[in-house]
Amino acid sequence: MGRVSQAQAQKNRERVVETASRLFREQGTQVSVADLMKAAGLTHGGFYKQFPSKEALIDEATAHAFNELARLHAAEFQGRDGQRRSAQEQLIDTYLSVEHRDNAADGCPVAGLAADMARGSGHREAHRVYAEGVRAFADTLATEDQDGITRLCTMLGALLLARATRDSPLSEDILTTARAALAPGDRRDRGGADERRH
Repeated sequence: MGRVSQAQAQKNRERVVETASRLFREQGTQVSVADLMKAAGLTHGGFYKQFPSKEALIDEATAHAFNELARLHAAEFQGRDGQRRSAQEQLIDTYLSVEHRDNAADGCPVAGLAADMARGSGHREAHRVYAEGVRAFADTLATEDQDGITRLCTMLGALLLARATRDSPLSEDILTTARAALAPGDRRDRGGADERRH
């Protein structure tokens, strides 16, 4: 078999980072290199030609996940033409949805990587990126009357609890209650009918 071209090697590397970003959010960073490379459709032996260590990949995959999140938020806010409150409401509704609960791999890295960041001690760059990503997300959620960190903590806690109780009716109750708690007064007053419209 011939050598892989530089362009193909770069594509393979990007595929590994993207695959790792999804798997780490879904299963945690304990995913083995062999399983990761298999999921990317590449051989195990090719890993160390691309990355000096698994820790280096964790750093890159974490950065990739947060860059993806930032692009998503930017697109949402641009699409609402400066209507910040409306964009925030849509973001919260999407975040606290059954679809997001059930799709950790493509979901929020704040939730998907939280346990690994809390346990890990050797991923300094990943921790830095994670902390910056949390701060940026909180800033996105801040309003004149609600602190962004408080709102993010409510969303994150609700999502994690909803995932942990997925096979119980409690799971959707948690999502609904958190959405109502974060809604502006007029949406809270109108209740479920307004929530279904979003």
